[in-house]
Amino acid sequence: MNSIPFIAAYMTEPPEASFSQTVPKPDAQSVLDLLEVAIDARAELMDERRESALRLFNGFYEGCPELVIDLYARTAIIFNYAHNPTVLQPVVRAVQEYLFYRFPWLNAVILKLRKAPDPQQRRGIILAGEKPDLKIREHGVWYAIDPLISQDAGFYLDTRGLRAWAIQNSANRRVLNTFAYTGSLGVAARAGGAIQVVQMDRNRHYLNLAKASYSLNGFDIDRGDFLCGDFWVLVGRLKRADRLFDCVFIDPPFFSASETGRVDLIHHPERVINKVRPLVCHNGYLIVVNNALFFSGAEYMSLLEKLCASGYLSIETLIPVPPDVTGYPHTCRRPPPVDPSPFNHPTKIAVLRVRRKDERCE
Repeated sequence: MNSIPFIAAYMTEPPEASFSQTVPKPDAQSVLDLLEVAIDARAELMDERRESALRLFNGFYEGCPELVIDLYARTAIIFNYAHNPTVLQPVVRAVQEYLFYRFPWLNAVILKLRKAPDPQQRRGIILAGEKPDLKIREHGVWYAIDPLISQDAGFYLDTRGLRAWAIQNSANRRVLNTFAYTGSLGVAARAGGAIQVVQMDRNRHYLNLAKASYSLNGFDIDRGDFLCGDFWVLVGRLKRADRLFDCVFIDPPFFSASETGRVDLIHHPERVINKVRPLVCHNGYLIVVNNALFFSGAEYMSLLEKLCASGYLSIETLIPVPPDVTGYPHTCRRPPPVDPSPFNHPTKIAVLRVRRKDERCE
């Protein structure tokens, strides 16, 4: 394992506390104490223009497993993961007040009840303030966001390092972004000078947000580069068209199923990799993301090494998750439920290099 280059920035060591220990019912003051320490640790990530996005508090690791708080420009999002959301109501009220006290420039605070039966409550309700922000800036690139588009915020903070990699490694390349969601990895590739980026997702609303990001950055929009449909069908179509890409991103949900195929990142993560692999040109990149919480890093590395045994794939580097998402050594109270090492978080990101028998490059 030590022979594999690892991008060292953002690395943290998880604490020794047991993730499975009994969690006491949270009280407002204890959570506010934890939140203050967490926000102080992230002070250097705050930008004066209030344009960036970051995780203010990751309660899974920082002391309150039912609570996660993100900041998108001037909009704060509170995620309530409690099975009975009312248990956390006093805490949420106190957190809301504290956020406005700590950040008086906030435009809005949104609450998402992740376990609620009502889809609208899962997507979020505005607790206070006005219309939420609709764009953020990261690494000098603008991204359109819609904080109420889904139960997530429409923009994944744990792949910030991967977007930086895309900006640095996409010049003059043809890129395919599968499971694109709102297209942030493809937007980063365009910002990095990619000559073509194909964005693929089954939800047209998400792809429209990717187009909005293009407009924010002044990128030309070619409708033919936005493919809406089933992953398995679209990949088959690209294969039949004999398309090749210099770089392919695979960041799927940990489980999904359709009539044409199944994504299962715990039991069969190799399926999506093998499906897409023929689309990568000789010496091209295949970037794979596995966010299965209970799939250990050692197991995933073992699987990747088996895929590489033929010599036609090799592991080039691992990209860590940033510290505002993982928590910091002095803010963490518990590690992930399953050891993610050699990755630093259950979102496991690996850059693979592809070698083809036919050595085709285009």
